[in-house]
Amino acid sequence: MSTANANKPYQPPYWRYVTVLVAFAVLAGALGWRAVDLQVVRKDFLQHQGDARHLRVVSDPAHRGMLTDRTGEPLAISTPVETVWAHPGNLLEAADRLPELARMLDIDPSALAQRLRQRSGREFVYLRRHVSPDLAQQVMDLDLPGVALRREYRRFYPAGEVTGHLLGFTDVDDVGLEGLELAFESWLRGESGRKRVVQDRRGRIIEDVEQLREPRPGRDLELSIDRRLQYLAYRELKAAVNAHDAAGGSLVLMDQHTGEILAMVNQPAFNPNNRAGMESGSSRNSALVDAWEPGSTIKPFTVAAALDAGSVTPETEIDTGPGVIRVGGHRVRDLRDYGRIDVTEVLSKSSNIGAAKLALDLEDDALWRLLGRAGFGQRTGVGFPGEASGRLASMPSGSEIEQATLAFGYGLSATPLQLTRAYAAIAGDGTMPLPTFLRSDEAEERERVMSPEAAAAVRGMLEKATISGGTATRAQVPAYRVAGKTGTVHKSEAGGYAEDRYVAWFSGMAPASHPRLVLTVMLDEPRGEAYYGGQVAAPVFAEVMGGALRLLNVPPDGLERTPVPESLTAMGDERQ
Repeated sequence: MSTANANKPYQPPYWRYVTVLVAFAVLAGALGWRAVDLQVVRKDFLQHQGDARHLRVVSDPAHRGMLTDRTGEPLAISTPVETVWAHPGNLLEAADRLPELARMLDIDPSALAQRLRQRSGREFVYLRRHVSPDLAQQVMDLDLPGVALRREYRRFYPAGEVTGHLLGFTDVDDVGLEGLELAFESWLRGESGRKRVVQDRRGRIIEDVEQLREPRPGRDLELSIDRRLQYLAYRELKAAVNAHDAAGGSLVLMDQHTGEILAMVNQPAFNPNNRAGMESGSSRNSALVDAWEPGSTIKPFTVAAALDAGSVTPETEIDTGPGVIRVGGHRVRDLRDYGRIDVTEVLSKSSNIGAAKLALDLEDDALWRLLGRAGFGQRTGVGFPGEASGRLASMPSGSEIEQATLAFGYGLSATPLQLTRAYAAIAGDGTMPLPTFLRSDEAEERERVMSPEAAAAVRGMLEKATISGGTATRAQVPAYRVAGKTGTVHKSEAGGYAEDRYVAWFSGMAPASHPRLVLTVMLDEPRGEAYYGGQVAAPVFAEVMGGALRLLNVPPDGLERTPVPESLTAMGDERQ
């Protein structure tokens, strides 16, 4: 090789230039075609596929309406909370970290893994609902694939067990299950909206694209309940149930002018904020879903029937001696021989014999018809789920003993709310309001139960029952005149009545001169030496009624009375 050829630069063969140029041209053409294919030919398909992976239509939750008392104080509120959810397939990619997530959510690790595998074909599964903000943040800090948060609402009850039986509660989806939450479900329930969002690969929303439907929050509802009176009633009833070792109790306070229920409580209570371990039946609002025989609290209606029939006046004397009579082969007894007493004393001394004789002198259906007009044997129309109708025979009995026992409260049953409503007729000059749980300025309607004259006369007799010599001296309220009636009933059981199990009642009204409030107290199976209505129920009436009158600024209508010493209060006078 010559020196000239050795120094000449190397020149690749021409075919190599051509090959490289052709390769680049083909590559550029392929890329150009791919760009056209992706951006023009298959644009719609690919955009749909991308949207399918990252664009979602999700629910936009709406909160439930708030329940408030008559002064606007909240009784039930829906607060925003976070719920942890996951895409099962994505989360299973980090299967080795499932135990860490399970411990944080207090879930069994094997159960979590099994649930995810069973739903691996789905895109959504709840892991734990309604968690605290701190726990939600801790879960997201794990940075697990497919795990995300969802905003929901949880119901909270500021008064807890004080309003538990009345308000009821909602389920995990904020849907009413019991009580007023269920009764007004259609009013309180919100309607969720819908929106289109962009999610990242972990399912987290990174952008709101479009609001498809606006959420509609539930409507607030103002109740007739006064939270101050509810607390007062709860405290006094609970103290009485504990003091007398009773199985339970109920209390209803009503404004007789409007029919508004100002307080309604039961014992034992439950806390709707914490239902873990809640026993079956503990959420029953016994004040209107359970009925008992009302005993001597029915006697005022027996007297009213006799007054309206014109067969007696308050001064008419009745011979109750010698303390026992036979009616249809059965014995009717008083606690003692009261001898000859007038109709007023029939109530103040709570004479079974006097009430029976009044009823037996009436037409067979006179008392039955008055009790029917007073609402016994039928629901009150308050709209509470599961309200009991009580029991009153569909036809008057032709049996003398049944007519006699009906006169002093056996052979029928009533809820505390029914009895309260009936006593509102005595307080309201013979007309009875329609009870309501909603705030109202006046009663929507009133039903005539008895004549105004009979109602006024009975009211005066019931006032005498609360002073010395009556059955309800412990119902007195300082500076106010009160009127009311005690009742003590043997509980019915298979084959008859229990000898040592009782229901103690007191139902009354104040101020007696112009009644505004009507209150019924019932204690179920008080145990111990004190179990009569005048001993265990009347003092609860005095405390709650006194506090309610003062809180509502009701003017006093009488001088403060000096309490009757127990030594001067005959035990027999409280045993009805």
